[in-house]
Amino acid sequence: MALLPILEYPDPRLRIKAVAVARVDDSIRRLIDDMLETMYAAPGVGLAAPQVNVHKRIVVIDVSENRDAPCALINPTIQALRGAHESEEGCLSVPGYYELVTRPASVTVRALNRDGHPFELTTDGMFAVCIQHECDHLDGKLFVDYLSGLKRQRIRKKLQKQHRVGA
Repeated sequence: MALLPILEYPDPRLRIKAVAVARVDDSIRRLIDDMLETMYAAPGVGLAAPQVNVHKRIVVIDVSENRDAPCALINPTIQALRGAHESEEGCLSVPGYYELVTRPASVTVRALNRDGHPFELTTDGMFAVCIQHECDHLDGKLFVDYLSGLKRQRIRKKLQKQHRVGA
């Protein structure tokens, strides 16, 4: 397994729409394992392949307290959204920033698991928020897109400044 570099906002590669995985094979399973290792090390609770500059429709999530319930979603499609819930979100690609975002409270998603088998999952709470947040990444959307233009611009400028100072 290997730690993968995480792209940071406003990197334009985060806006590239991911393509479907044609076949789940050992290279995809290896990518999932590397993504999980990267997510845990960051530390985070979710990571989408575009965040590590791999533009495939793959998401990993683990919202368990003990970090022992990893979930991989390959080619996820959201089937249903219900309710509304506001919660604080952050993102490994927008380090150090947390903002309130309103999303549906419950989600039903269909995907393939790491073995290529289809499954459907209905969930709510933090897991539902993570699924929606990570699926947004697959379409080139970031949580900052839910914020006001002023907040988004402020975050962009601060991160650009940090990148210049750190370079």
